[in-house]
Amino acid sequence: MVLLIAGGTHTGKTLLAQRLVARHHWFALSVDHLKMGLIRAGLCPLTPQSSDAALTEFLWPVVREMVKTAVENGQDLIVEGCYIPFSWRRDFSGRYLPHIRFVCLAFSDAYLQNHFADVLAHANDAEHRLDDTSCTREALLAENRANRAACRRWGCQLLLIDTAYAVDWSPLPPAAT
Repeated sequence: MVLLIAGGTHTGKTLLAQRLVARHHWFALSVDHLKMGLIRAGLCPLTPQSSDAALTEFLWPVVREMVKTAVENGQDLIVEGCYIPFSWRRDFSGRYLPHIRFVCLAFSDAYLQNHFADVLAHANDAEHRLDDTSCTREALLAENRANRAACRRWGCQLLLIDTAYAVDWSPLPPAAT
């Protein structure tokens, strides 16, 4: 089984992946780590400041093929990052789709209006952010609205963070043996 965890910045993708790894002992791939490895190795013509669309266009084909390899090898894998397109299903044949689950984490507007300071306070729970100055309430509101709309448009599963920041996802099947 492969679990794709998408969502905007600060929604807890990495934290959820870490919790699931601890619970299920699956392998995990951070698309951010892949991005930085390719950029630092000079294998990616983009920079960390490139648009999310450009980074998705470059990174997704690599991640997609890693997902296929995991499915073909019967390996359990968690892939987390904001560079997973909502149209991900189009890139897999019926052979792969039964083995892939997708969830998008998103904040509700009400949560961000009432708990923006809490979101910032937890920004480093799973990773150390070097520069968080672009994270504003307005930017998070816009990004999360767009992600919720994309989930509706593409029929993707949404894990809405609305009343409590208890990021967890329990409907995960047991790891393959």
